[in-house]
Amino acid sequence: MVDTAQTSTFSLETIFSPDIIADPYPLYRQLRETSPVLELPDANMVVLTRYQDVQTLLRDKRMGHDNFSGLSVEERDAQLSNPAIANLARTMLLQNPPDHTRLRALVVKAFDARRVEAMRTRIRAIANELIDGFLKQGEGDLKALFTHPLPVIVICDMLGIPEADRAEFVKGTRISGRLIDPSPMTDDELVDANRSSLESQAYFADLCDRRRKDPEDDLITALVQSETEDGKLSKDELTSNIALLFAAGHETTVNLMGNALIALFRNPDQLQLLRNDLTLMPNAVEEFLRYDSSVQLTGRHAMEVADIAGIELPKGRNVIALLAAANRDPAAFERPDQLDIAREKLKPLSFGGGIHLCLGAQLARIEAAEALSALFQRLPDLKLTDYEHPEWKQTITLRGVTHLPATW
Repeated sequence: MVDTAQTSTFSLETIFSPDIIADPYPLYRQLRETSPVLELPDANMVVLTRYQDVQTLLRDKRMGHDNFSGLSVEERDAQLSNPAIANLARTMLLQNPPDHTRLRALVVKAFDARRVEAMRTRIRAIANELIDGFLKQGEGDLKALFTHPLPVIVICDMLGIPEADRAEFVKGTRISGRLIDPSPMTDDELVDANRSSLESQAYFADLCDRRRKDPEDDLITALVQSETEDGKLSKDELTSNIALLFAAGHETTVNLMGNALIALFRNPDQLQLLRNDLTLMPNAVEEFLRYDSSVQLTGRHAMEVADIAGIELPKGRNVIALLAAANRDPAAFERPDQLDIAREKLKPLSFGGGIHLCLGAQLARIEAAEALSALFQRLPDLKLTDYEHPEWKQTITLRGVTHLPATW
């Protein structure tokens, strides 16, 4: 932790150090209070921590993405020789209009409010089926048994991943959170990310071939059919964006539920309040999103000169928006460091904003609400056994734990 008197020494390494992963919020508070608009010239970067500044940034159409800002052609080509980086660069997550508009339009209908709400009954059934499977154990890793498989099954349903193929997806994840961190990956991490990316690409390419031959009523079939329309979707874009939908469709929701349970057990008064009145759950989920966001930050790139947070950003300047810091801004939320599941006027920035607002935001809310409600209904004596000092995943952008040991 950096002393307040030394804020001028903040650097990219300081802010995104693995040392702060267990509890980044004291550093976020310090940044907000002493350097809310932190310029890091050596990194060609500005870091924002205040709610209003972050919200404005996310909505500003002059801000976009440039995956290879400041790199020479040779350096760019070297980066793109890595399958993990090349695949990520093709996704709508890192595209600007018109490509972003084109790609997002192909999937947005699958996530409209009516369709997502219609999935609530299925999500509730999945939650209860999973609980049925481990109820008699009395103890175990709640992440492996419940918070991980539930959103994986949901996104498998949406995409149309066959039942016979799901076991491998349920057992583990094919995304490396380090790939989207602001700090560089190690060689070993990049090797792992490349291997995982190639595996995903090969699987989804094969599944797309199957759907071309035997279409079904699922999102992958819809995307495959868009492939045949001029200018809609290339084969590489197809597999890259399906892999993104799978990863984004479960990873952050897994972390949302895990972070929520840890927060509740660290705040027993709020845990009891929720157990006594599960009708508070939808509002509680908004508070969980605010209090300990599973997505801690997002980045933007000045596509043209822009004035943000009281400073002029030259074209080409990168900006990191610390969503989790903004969500604890006292100018936006009273007593921001307290968990309050009955808090009013909740508008956390955890799902981003503007044209890149998370497609699955409402789906994640419903999954978390139904899953946590089922847990507290079916396991009234549920207790996490390591909530004070859990093992956090060593990623900065995505925040979550590796295990959730529990008894019931």
